[in-house]
Amino acid sequence: MGTVAIYSLFIINKSGGLIYYKDYGSAGRMDTNDSLRLASLWHSMHAISQQLSPTTGCTGIDLLQAHNFDLHCFQSLTGTKFFVVCETGAQNMEILLKTIYELYTEFVLKNPFYEMEMPIRCELFDLNLAHVIQKDRVALLGR
Repeated sequence: MGTVAIYSLFIINKSGGLIYYKDYGSAGRMDTNDSLRLASLWHSMHAISQQLSPTTGCTGIDLLQAHNFDLHCFQSLTGTKFFVVCETGAQNMEILLKTIYELYTEFVLKNPFYEMEMPIRCELFDLNLAHVIQKDRVALLGR
């Protein structure tokens, strides 16, 4: 059973600010400024796509497919965006993103020391996220 390459995870607040970034060994590692620029760009593209949609009720871009990677996005009801950059053709990324959102609500939002819209610095979130990503790479996708 092969593993799925998840290159990176971004969490963006409703204002477009990067509040969490984790690199999982992608070949083109980004420095802090590049990750901030990418998060801001994705937030803007997501918002523009909602306005350009010819149909009503469009929630923005859920999937961006490129030649060498896919970018999957999940937006919560509060406007926080979770997106992963992964290998092309990766399946069930929506399930992974919703699981990450559940971890966010459980370990970040319920943390009395966390300030909304600020960068995430929560050890329990990091530990549980690492467990979910490892589990996802091995079992969830069934590849």
